[in-house]
Amino acid sequence: MNPQRILNLLEKVRKRKVLPKQALESLKKLPFENLGFANVDHHRHLRKGYAEVIYAPGKTIEQIVKIAHSIKTHGSEVFITRAEADIYKSIRKIFTQAEYNPVAKGIVIKTSNKKKKKVGGILVISAGTADLPVAEEAAMTAEVLGNKVQRVYDVGVAGIHRFLAHWEKLQKAKVIIVVAGMEGALASVVGGMVNKPVIAVPTSVGYGASFGGIGALLTMLNSCASGITVVNIDNGFGAGLAASLINQSGQKR
Repeated sequence: MNPQRILNLLEKVRKRKVLPKQALESLKKLPFENLGFANVDHHRHLRKGYAEVIYAPGKTIEQIVKIAHSIKTHGSEVFITRAEADIYKSIRKIFTQAEYNPVAKGIVIKTSNKKKKKVGGILVISAGTADLPVAEEAAMTAEVLGNKVQRVYDVGVAGIHRFLAHWEKLQKAKVIIVVAGMEGALASVVGGMVNKPVIAVPTSVGYGASFGGIGALLTMLNSCASGITVVNIDNGFGAGLAASLINQSGQKR
């Protein structure tokens, strides 16, 4: 449940505009709501600063809609990851304000039209165009969580001059996410040139001996550049969330 919504409710109780029993009725679904097939964690917004995120694969459209409705009813923005276009079409019929990023396959349902103040700055770098779905998932996640995000795409080590052309952006960023498949060397290059946190994301892009991203994962884990943190293969969401926590450290929630 959105913290501001709880504060407003408690303020109404204090001013005797709402009876305690009525407030209790509003809060009875905290800390979670049992939908029969899912226990929606409404308390997460209070603990973490963001609502539960819906991972679409493995769920029916009906289940996704019910979870989304539950989250939105409690005043939180809805974020759905790994959602195919058919899921978005169904969601859009019910939540007309839903927005879709077809590259990231992410859906966001906002609670209002007000633009949230975003904190700078996260830089997302991808080695190749084939890495864009994962890179965009990271970028979209960071943006949904209230961060300013810049993108630098298709600057892999096969043409390192492309990466060096964005030197100023690297220096201004507070956190850098590097997304790379094949051998995953770009993360080491970036990590050796900056004095800030680098979050490396190996992707499953590559030929046979890349073993579905394991090659890039091992390269990143064995990097001689210090300060690199590695998330799981294709986990753009995890990278975007981690970068957000670093970028917003010290901010009031």
